[in-house]
Amino acid sequence: QPITPDLLMTPSDQGDVDLDVDFAADRGNWTGKLDFLLSCIGYCVGLGNVWRFPYRAYTNGGGAFLVPYFLMLAICGIPLFFLELSLGQFSSLGPLAVWKISPLFKGAGAAMLLIVGLVAIYYNMIIAYVLFYLFASLTSNLPWEHCGNWWNTDLCLEHRGSKGGNGVLPLLTSTVSPSEEYWSRYVLHIQGSGIGRPGEIAGTLLCCCSLAHRVSASQGVKSSGKVVYFTATFPYLILLMLLVRGVTLPGAWKGIQFYLTPQFHHLLSSKVWIEAALQIFYSLGVGFGGLLTFASYNTFHQNIYRDTFIVTLGNAITSILAGFAIFSVLGYMSQELGVPVDQVAKAGPGLAFVVYPQAMTMLPLSPFWSFLFFFMLLTLGLDSQFAFLETIVTAVTDEFPYYLRPKKAVFSGLICVAMYLMGLILTTDGGMYWLVLLDDYSASFGLMVVVITTCLAVTRVYGIQRFCRDIHMMLGFKPGLYFRACWLFLSPATLLALLVYSIVKYQPSEYGSYRFPAWAELLGILMGLLSCLMIPAGMLVAVLREEGSLWERLQQASRPAMDWGPSLEENRTGMYVATLAGSQSPKPLMVHMRKYGGITSFENTAIEVDCEIAEEEESMM
Repeated sequence: QPITPDLLMTPSDQGDVDLDVDFAADRGNWTGKLDFLLSCIGYCVGLGNVWRFPYRAYTNGGGAFLVPYFLMLAICGIPLFFLELSLGQFSSLGPLAVWKISPLFKGAGAAMLLIVGLVAIYYNMIIAYVLFYLFASLTSNLPWEHCGNWWNTDLCLEHRGSKGGNGVLPLLTSTVSPSEEYWSRYVLHIQGSGIGRPGEIAGTLLCCCSLAHRVSASQGVKSSGKVVYFTATFPYLILLMLLVRGVTLPGAWKGIQFYLTPQFHHLLSSKVWIEAALQIFYSLGVGFGGLLTFASYNTFHQNIYRDTFIVTLGNAITSILAGFAIFSVLGYMSQELGVPVDQVAKAGPGLAFVVYPQAMTMLPLSPFWSFLFFFMLLTLGLDSQFAFLETIVTAVTDEFPYYLRPKKAVFSGLICVAMYLMGLILTTDGGMYWLVLLDDYSASFGLMVVVITTCLAVTRVYGIQRFCRDIHMMLGFKPGLYFRACWLFLSPATLLALLVYSIVKYQPSEYGSYRFPAWAELLGILMGLLSCLMIPAGMLVAVLREEGSLWERLQQASRPAMDWGPSLEENRTGMYVATLAGSQSPKPLMVHMRKYGGITSFENTAIEVDCEIAEEEESMM
């Protein structure tokens, strides 16, 4: 018997010999059937569902806003969500290493990491604010309920019970509520500061920031997969409690009517459609790398097609329910104060830390309801923050698996410490100005450029046929005409329109009456441009690593790497078996079957894929 050299042996010939090419076995995987689904729900259903969607809905046509909202969900949200999940699950790689699919575009992965790193810094500070209010709610009387505290000014007015004879608050425009002064003067210490004069670090905020980093530190998918069973489901229980309490309050239907009354003439405005697309885009978290990271820990045949519809539609329904919970309370608040609903309705931090806390003071057992509200915000924020940190850790460890994967816990700790130090400026008296700057620019036009690049690289450079064939191998069916049309035309065109609109309608950042100086605006724009510049920089590096003429280098850099494909050997059927180390087999599927046993439904899929490849090769000859 002649001895075949190891280099020429196929994987089936080598028996059970460990080839040391199976990184995915050391990466870790979700341990429960619902870990992935609940993690995606926790990641997508975040603070924006509570403090942005209801406000956007009522300012853009009320119930009529749901028409462009669900249409944009179908055009952009669902297709891009499924694309990102498919990339992660097929390759079992993070946002950097996944660009083995086309190394020319690896800069898009680096841009993702830059964006998610900046967002994680200020997002953790928002969690710190939530913790501050959560602890402040553990009293018999809420500290923002009355004036007369050392942080209050002469303008402070307890609006409850202060109606004039005509039912309108006297001097409403010249007075300040206790909750607003508590937020600005006690929590933020923002008076007299500016973005260029941050002032001193606030000790209480520093402690809350430290605690926020500790509770949101990435412990890996095995441990976090168990935590999400609580953090992804408990907010729904609290939201339901707040909803039931809200709709039973006097004046609640006034707020709900204000929230959902259709104003169809708004649909003729392009702004409404753009706002709907923006809400979908940012709410689902596409382009941040979190979805790709979570999917990379799935088993190869996980039904992400079903999960896509569950998460995206569940996210939309949650946003609508949150609107009912918020506006029912705002309707009660407007009746108590004797002012229209639009004078008490706000979005963002103004809703979470000023308006809603003030509304809580008007309810019986106000500390209890306040605690529930901020505990809900905490659980919503923690899931998203975990996803941001896990994205960074996974991306870098997948790039250097031999060095960092055995020390992943230590590396995660170092990342948390680095972000904590970079976020210290947010705990100063002027920290809110820096937070607003990061919020406005870190994930604005740069994120859209990254998603457009990803979509075009996968469908145009890698090829829509090849990508659909990969999904066929993974799920057992090819994406239909709807997904192909969205990936090729509708989604990129919509995102391009969003990008142009955001540039044309650019408005300088502001916080209340404070206007940011020119140097701060320039810094914010450069922050957004830096993520965009990562893409051409990555292209330059990829081209310089190749040989030949410029055109030859571009062609070589745009082709998939030799080891691109499923991470585990048993999943590398069809054309991907030939790319395994030492594989020289002319019949890769047959080799695979001899080693792993009989034909399953997925091997049937692989046979179909092989037949398609053979037919394409014959047609090209």
